[in-house]
Amino acid sequence: MSKAIHQALRASWWLASRPRGPRCRDLGLSNAGLENRVFYRSAHSRATEYLQMHDPDLTDSQRTVREAVAKICSDFPDEYWAKQEESKKFPTQLYDALAKDGWLGICMPSKYGGSELGISEAAIMMQTISESGGGMTAASSVHMNIFGLEPVVKFGSEEQREKYLVPLIAGKERACFGVTEPNTGLDTLRLQTRAVRDGDDYLVTGSKIWISTAQNAQKILLLARTTPLEEVTKPSQGLSLFYTDLDPKVVEITEIPKMGRAAVDTNMLFYNDWRIPASDRIGAENEGFKMIMHGMNAERILIGAEALGLGYAALRRAAVYAGERTVFGRSIGKNQAIQHPLADSWMQLEAARLMIYQAAKMYDQGYQAGEYANAGKYLAAEAAFRACERAVMCHGGMGYAKEYHVERYLREVFIPRLAPVSREMICNYIGERVLGLPKSY
Repeated sequence: MSKAIHQALRASWWLASRPRGPRCRDLGLSNAGLENRVFYRSAHSRATEYLQMHDPDLTDSQRTVREAVAKICSDFPDEYWAKQEESKKFPTQLYDALAKDGWLGICMPSKYGGSELGISEAAIMMQTISESGGGMTAASSVHMNIFGLEPVVKFGSEEQREKYLVPLIAGKERACFGVTEPNTGLDTLRLQTRAVRDGDDYLVTGSKIWISTAQNAQKILLLARTTPLEEVTKPSQGLSLFYTDLDPKVVEITEIPKMGRAAVDTNMLFYNDWRIPASDRIGAENEGFKMIMHGMNAERILIGAEALGLGYAALRRAAVYAGERTVFGRSIGKNQAIQHPLADSWMQLEAARLMIYQAAKMYDQGYQAGEYANAGKYLAAEAAFRACERAVMCHGGMGYAKEYHVERYLREVFIPRLAPVSREMICNYIGERVLGLPKSY
């Protein structure tokens, strides 16, 4: 655990164990201090505050993470993110700042430099990063570090963990995630990348699509088929996982122009007889699918938290604008046509937030089924989309201007609605696994 995170959490543990209520007088607190704590326990915070800290359901550990990460994010305002998008430059400054204080290893084992905290703390970190105004751009720049290498943590050898986790946590290496393919999409079991053993190496041929940060990554976590589909009993068999160097001299990396999040690249990858050392294979051959699945619920929780952050950022800007903008001699915030949709969005975001953090809590306690992680991601993405759309409409014509940033939020909020799994596939999951209905696809 980094020194910065350790000190922050020590402070939170002291806060958690200290006397509460009137007994605070025994600690020498002033009446003002006591009154502030009473107020803190009984009053809600305003959604117009910058990264407010007063959600009453947060644990002391979550609140400490939020405060520490918010402090870093305060150096990267909306103007910074607008500039990064315009220049299409990867946000290395934020990445380095988070790495410096050890946040890139928040869920990783302390043995390798991580902080060994839970998904509950990681989710609040990612929500905070997004909510600061960085949105999906900021979140995506570090997303892979947070839980992407969980298959290496769980299934890699000690030598691999030492070799791969230490530089990733320290921010010295970046990684990307190589699963989705052009011809298969969400039908992962039928992916067509083929890896054939050749002595001490594998020769890998195929393609991947929607690979974020590949232009800036040194490593890739790659899923490939090592046994042909027609030779396995079940489609989930015969897939193997590799964590290897991403060499642009060997792999053709083509950036995909897209609607938003221009500062974090998204790419198409092509490779033919790409030679990958067998020592870069994670775990046993042909068992890669179960390794990838191990972290899927965590990814949905984190994506949902990132969506929430973007929704809250949009709502904050809309509420401030509605309170300040005067038309026909009165604040537009006095009009229920403005006020009620924003109030509705706050309720939707809060409902989704409670679902997301319930899913995170259950995950940290060992719950393995995916209904709450999937449902939380679905609800968060939808609530965030509605909040961003309403923020643009609240601003009127100025909502279409880059100056107010809400148009950027709206463009980015489509990402959690589409990835890493679509709304329709989540409904399929709930329909089959929870409602007991027949498979519909």
